[in-house]
Amino acid sequence: MSRAKEAFGVYVHWPFCLSKCPYCDFNSHVRHAAIDEARFAAAFAREIATTAERAPGREVTSIFLGGGTPSLMQPATVGAVLDAIGKHWTVAKDVEVTLEANPTSVEATRFAGYRTAGVNRVSLGVQALDDASLKALGRLHSAREALDAVAIARRSFDRYSFDLIYARPDQTPAMWADELRHAIDEAAEHLSLYQLTIEEGTPFFGLHQAGKLKTPDEAVARALYDVTQETCDRLGLPAYEISNHARRGAECRHNLVYWRGEEYAGIGPGAHGRLDIDGIRHATATEKRPEAWLMRVEASGHGVVTDELLNSEERADEFLLMGLRLAEGIDPDRYTALSGRPLDPRRIALLREEGAITVDPTGRLRVTSSGFPVLDAVVADLAA
Repeated sequence: MSRAKEAFGVYVHWPFCLSKCPYCDFNSHVRHAAIDEARFAAAFAREIATTAERAPGREVTSIFLGGGTPSLMQPATVGAVLDAIGKHWTVAKDVEVTLEANPTSVEATRFAGYRTAGVNRVSLGVQALDDASLKALGRLHSAREALDAVAIARRSFDRYSFDLIYARPDQTPAMWADELRHAIDEAAEHLSLYQLTIEEGTPFFGLHQAGKLKTPDEAVARALYDVTQETCDRLGLPAYEISNHARRGAECRHNLVYWRGEEYAGIGPGAHGRLDIDGIRHATATEKRPEAWLMRVEASGHGVVTDELLNSEERADEFLLMGLRLAEGIDPDRYTALSGRPLDPRRIALLREEGAITVDPTGRLRVTSSGFPVLDAVVADLAA
C-alpha cells in the first residue's frame, strides 16, 4: 500500500483551561494572564515544519485539536495552525478536522469562525445532563447551556459529538438509562461515554482516599456499563470502541488512527506521536509545561523530550492493546508481521472457551461483550 493511501493523523494540543476539573489528569493548565496566542500559533507552525521534515510526503487524513480547551483559541489561531499543516503536508480532500469545545455560550459563539477556519467536526465536553452532577464534576456550564451549545453545533457542523461521564457518585442504572436516552436524542451520530475513574494526583483522588467521595461499587459499575451497551445498541449507536459509540460510518476517523496502530504526529505541549522514520516506529512526546515547550520550540524548532524507537515486540504489543479496544478487533496476521511470531493458539482457544473472544471465518479476532469489562486481562493473556 502506498504512503498516500495510509491514514495519517495530526494531533495538536492546546494546554489551557479556564479551570481545572477535579477528575482530570490531562496536561491542562490554568493561566490568569492573557495567553499570547500569536506566539503559540507561531510555535505550533514551527513544530509542524520540523515534524514534517522528519516525516515528509504524508497525506493528512485527520486533524484533532485537543486539550486543554481548544475552544478558548480564537478562530484565527485555529486557522493559522491548519494553514501550517497544509503548507508542510498534503491534506486529503475529505480530511476530518475535529476541535474539542466546552459547551458554553461564549465558546459556541465562535463555532461559525471555526467552521470558516476549516474545522468540520466538534467534540463537546458536556459530561452530564443534570446541574447537580455538573457542579460536582467541577464543570462551569449548566445542562441547559450545554444543550444550547449542542444545538448551535448541530447548526454549524455536519458532524458533532459529545462526551458524558458515568459511574458518578450516587448514580443508579435507571438514572443513567434516562440520561443516556436524552443524550442519544441530542447526539445524532456519535457519543463518547467514559466511566469516572479516580486518577492519582487529582483532587478527586484525595477526596476518594478520605472517604468523602463514594463511587459506585463494582457490581453497580458493571450494571451501568451494561445499560450503556444495551441502550446505545438499541437506539442505533453501537460501540465501535470500548468507550465510543456511533452510527455506522460516523466513527471518529482520527481516533481510529490511534486504535488501528497507524501513524500520527503530536504537536504542542505534552503531545504524543507515532512516526515511521526509515522503517522504524518512533514514539515521541513533547515537553508538558506550556512555557517551557514554547521556549524549546523557539530555540530548536521542536519541543520533543522523548523519542523512543519501538522494537518489533513493543510495536506488536501496542497494536494488540489498542486494536482489541475496537469492535472490529484485529487481524492476527498483522500481529505476526509486527512481532515476528504468531499469537499462541492455545491461549486463543482458552479465551474462546471462556467466552472472552471470538474468531470470525476470516480469522479476525474480536473481544466479546463479556470480554470488554476485563479487557486488560484479555490483552495481558494474549501478549504473554
